[in-house]
Amino acid sequence: MVLYIHGFASSGEGLKANLFRKYYHDKKIPFLAPSLSFIPALALSTLEEIIQNCKNVKLIGSSLGGYYALYLAHKYDTKAVLINPSIDPQKTLRRVLGRNASFYDKQSGFFWDESHVQSLKRFKVEQPPLERILLLLQKGDETLDYREALTFLNGAQTILEEGGSHTFEGIECHFKRIEEFLS
Repeated sequence: MVLYIHGFASSGEGLKANLFRKYYHDKKIPFLAPSLSFIPALALSTLEEIIQNCKNVKLIGSSLGGYYALYLAHKYDTKAVLINPSIDPQKTLRRVLGRNASFYDKQSGFFWDESHVQSLKRFKVEQPPLERILLLLQKGDETLDYREALTFLNGAQTILEEGGSHTFEGIECHFKRIEEFLS
């Protein structure tokens, strides 16, 4: 099964999640993209419960979901595809302290505080499983500095593209490579 992990303030109904969902549905490959809590410990608890109750789980994580996928790949000895992953969310998510809107439902929101930022530390991986990682980066990422992931995950299989954005434009062009890597 392929488990897609969305980023900060996103959901399992985001653009990338739905593109992957359609691709894997058409291939008849089990796929799940849950909408996760904004609270890191709750999000990871949900993901771990899925992994523990499903067979042969492979991970795809975007942004903060990439940070979570790296942690889970390390803990559960599985493969992970990281798309413009957050490598140091304790730093980058400090920029959004306070009230935040959900990308799925702009009317609803949540309050992100320092305790949430601090809680991310317990999921930090010091020795990433580079042989089980496929890293996808676009240099035009306006949210995260792609060089942090490139440096931290040096030695992982990597696709590095000029331009693009944090959403990773044209992700569907890499679906076949992602599927091959995860199989």
